[in-house]
Amino acid sequence: MTRLRYPHMTAMDRNVKKWLSIFALCLAVMCLPYVISKSYYFLILNIIAINALVVLGLNLLIGFAGQISLGHAAFFGMGAYCSAILTTTYHMPVWPTLLAVMLATAAIAYLIGIPTLRLAGHYLVMATLGFNIIIYILMVQMEPWTGGPSGFSGIPGLHLGSLAIQTDVEFYWLIWPLLVLFLLLSINLTDSRVGRALRAIHEDEMTANSLGINTDRYKAIVFALSAAYASVAGSMYAHYLSFISPKTFDIFYSIEVVTMAVVGGIGNIWGGIIGAAVLTALPELLHALRDYALLMYGVILMSVLLFFPEGLLPGLLRLCLPHLKKQND
Repeated sequence: MTRLRYPHMTAMDRNVKKWLSIFALCLAVMCLPYVISKSYYFLILNIIAINALVVLGLNLLIGFAGQISLGHAAFFGMGAYCSAILTTTYHMPVWPTLLAVMLATAAIAYLIGIPTLRLAGHYLVMATLGFNIIIYILMVQMEPWTGGPSGFSGIPGLHLGSLAIQTDVEFYWLIWPLLVLFLLLSINLTDSRVGRALRAIHEDEMTANSLGINTDRYKAIVFALSAAYASVAGSMYAHYLSFISPKTFDIFYSIEVVTMAVVGGIGNIWGGIIGAAVLTALPELLHALRDYALLMYGVILMSVLLFFPEGLLPGLLRLCLPHLKKQND
């Protein structure tokens, strides 16, 4: 996608731009704790990072493979509940459990993706939505394991060796480097042979098939990969807040993360993170409209699709940059 937008840029220019952007993000992550002090702001930043992790995976699926999913809250919830139950009820070690849950979620997504991703358009959306509803009902009905509608509490926190991660600031130093790591993985993936195959599938699946790309396999792999991202985010969420309930993982969360990806720009890795930051922080900034958050998401989603189909932020940049350039001239 980048190459189409900036045909004048050489591969070296793109590489320099990529590493400068990553360096700027790392610098911002390192400096922020010296600028802000309130624990509440770190809580918001940590939730932004968790949402951005889900959106990163979703962007790979929607933006690069062209497959729409309204079921990622289910994978987010599977990561949270499986990790919570195994570590709290069965006292399994946290980090190996988190890894095992991620792999199990990816394997389940791969198996589901093989038949589901043969569907297209509205049928695929309905299938993923149905999967989300099934997982939500299981979370509510399997009360002896999940706690039912009342939720699941007492989830142990995370440790790094002998260091217990207890405060919002300590979790900040864990979740943001993790997000940067997954960001690097995503960027490298999109620049690789797999990324080029996914873009070919997005452009024209039949042509990609005729060129020898195994489209079914690639779609199932990226679906599993995006589910793994959501699973890790769910596990981190559970161990961070120590309490989870089914309400967090209903279909409305799936709509929220799709809206974040759309606002940032479908197929724009960096835009997805910015979209997650904007839409996570927005209800917190507009306290009076907090009860109308879902309505707000719907209006934003409709407006972006109608007026800025390339994404809100890329669209605003497209409108503003020529104006600024004209002023400078």
